[in-house]
Amino acid sequence: MKRVKLIVAYDGTNYCGWQIQINGITVEEVLNKTISDLVGEEIAVIGASRTDSGVHALGNVAVFDTESRIPAEKFSFALNQRLPDDIRIQESSEVPLTWHPRYCDSRKTYEYRILNRRFAVPTERLYSHFFYYPLDVEKMQAAADYLIGEHDFKSFCTPRTQVETTVRTIYSLEVQRDGDRITIRISGNGFLYNMVRIIVGTLIKVGTGFYPPEHVKEILEAKDRQKAGPKAEACGLTLIGIDYL
Repeated sequence: MKRVKLIVAYDGTNYCGWQIQINGITVEEVLNKTISDLVGEEIAVIGASRTDSGVHALGNVAVFDTESRIPAEKFSFALNQRLPDDIRIQESSEVPLTWHPRYCDSRKTYEYRILNRRFAVPTERLYSHFFYYPLDVEKMQAAADYLIGEHDFKSFCTPRTQVETTVRTIYSLEVQRDGDRITIRISGNGFLYNMVRIIVGTLIKVGTGFYPPEHVKEILEAKDRQKAGPKAEACGLTLIGIDYL
């Protein structure tokens, strides 16, 4: 028996997220079937991040256990010949049987892309959130700075989140503009359900002038989801990667 680690990239447009569910096809479901067919065993992968419907990834991490004699580093090649074009294994390797992608200390990095211009661009509609009203990036960054560090992010998660604690640490949160494209890059030790998208929705409110930057500190301290901004669209969000510490 060996445990194989996969680094998985996918276009989330056609999937109902990562985790298996009854209302549509998911990335986890496709991986389970493809690996099971390859090795002739019933395989159930364990993913590090359960991304939402429509969210993309360049470096999600998953593991599975197998008796197969295929060398761990060869699984990436074998699986990429069988997977649909919108899912690709970037790397495969063997890890100890005790290694778990969700229980090891890690640094997760997400990017959210906003297309901030008068009219939408059809070729970018699946990978960025179109927002026509001008956004003040300097104010958005000033607001973002209040979120850096260890805080209780209860205001920035969907209420039905079932976790032991809503305290998380954000290591960095940068808002940058390049022409009419705005990128929000956030790294932390973990994220609550919808946390990144709610943070983005709140920063957009700041960027339009609806909230002053310092209001984000009040939202954080309120520990009340109703005080924060709306959840931003899924299509703009990409899991860039997970670094294990």
